[in-house]
Amino acid sequence: MISSHPSQARTVVVGGGTMGMDVAIVLARGGCQVTVVEPDAAKRHALGAHVRHNLALLGMAHRSERVHAVADLAEVTWSGVSLLIECIPEKLPLKQALFAQLAPLAAPDTLLCSNSSSFPISAIAQGLPTAERMLGLHFFMPAHLVPLVEVVLGPQSHVQEAEQLCDFMRGCGSVPVLVRKDKPGFLANRMQHALAREAFALIDEGVATPEDVDAAVRFGFGFRFLAAGPVMQRDHAGLEVHTAAAASMYPSLAVNAEPARVLQERVARGDLGMKTGQGFFSWTPETQQAERERYDRLLRQGLDLLAAELPPLNPHD
Repeated sequence: MISSHPSQARTVVVGGGTMGMDVAIVLARGGCQVTVVEPDAAKRHALGAHVRHNLALLGMAHRSERVHAVADLAEVTWSGVSLLIECIPEKLPLKQALFAQLAPLAAPDTLLCSNSSSFPISAIAQGLPTAERMLGLHFFMPAHLVPLVEVVLGPQSHVQEAEQLCDFMRGCGSVPVLVRKDKPGFLANRMQHALAREAFALIDEGVATPEDVDAAVRFGFGFRFLAAGPVMQRDHAGLEVHTAAAASMYPSLAVNAEPARVLQERVARGDLGMKTGQGFFSWTPETQQAERERYDRLLRQGLDLLAAELPPLNPHD
């Protein structure tokens, strides 16, 4: 059974890439002892500096000492580990193989979680004796800056353990939501992709440019989401106003069953965004660095604005 006090917990993160490193920061800021399993030596070497820098920004540099990396599952002392979070590449066979390997290693009371952004935990847990103590625990990049984390129940998961995990994540400064049905994309990604489908359909139709689509979201209704989500906003505006607008627009909204043409064409050309230097926009190493710094700066400023509504952290454990 997982403790509601992260400072008393020993945790394991499998995968020390971008997501795994940031999840380790989330756990460490709550006071957890964190072992990161990462076979790549370069990633293991980069972990310490990344964790120290980001915890120092919170005034918690001392907690970086609670994070260490190992190269293999066999190097983990499994007794006393209360939580494991898988952060390996988004390939279902890899995840299934990992959890099959973990079944005889992890202690019987270790909660086993996957950070998968799309695969149902039921698919990852299929046929495993550990299915009842497996949950989705989906963070959003960058995990240490985006407060939301989804706790996803599978059909065999125990609700009590999921609720305890929600309490645990609050102790790490995150904002958990409990997703009670194991649907592809869970909660937030389903809503995000519904928006993206309409956005890219509008680009396909020539209604707006990519730049204007982004501006409409960031400086229009998306700006208001910092203050209130879509349900609360309807109460602000009036349900009858929303219902009338919905009746007018819903028949013409995109219902495409496949990604938009502008996406498929770029992927076919190998124009994948920053990683290839070209997506909807052109990228050089310098513009990538500048954009990432701008993006992180605004996220941190957003956290400052929301500070009074986020779970409090104890920096002194």
